[in-house]
Amino acid sequence: QVGSYFGLTGTPYDSGERSREQGISKAGNRRARELAIELAWLWTVHQPDSALTRWFRERVRNIKGRIRRIAVVALARKLMVALWRYLTTGVIPTGAVLHSAS
Repeated sequence: QVGSYFGLTGTPYDSGERSREQGISKAGNRRARELAIELAWLWTVHQPDSALTRWFRERVRNIKGRIRRIAVVALARKLMVALWRYLTTGVIPTGAVLHSAS
């Protein structure tokens, strides 16, 4: 449901004989989706030791361009779910470091 709000869920296509993924739905809140993707880029910079950043870096390694942008959308979806879990249950994303607001 969190991914749907942001429009970061998959859009499957199934014609009976062929089944494929068409990309993200983009049916959610456009501004929230843009912010989620921007937050995902910032997450990789400011939380370099988190499990989500390690997952992203393992997937893209030194790849540039389109594949990297596709992977960051997947990271944004995972990050939004992790942050929702943090807000509702208090479970900090694995490897994330919280800093005090001083």
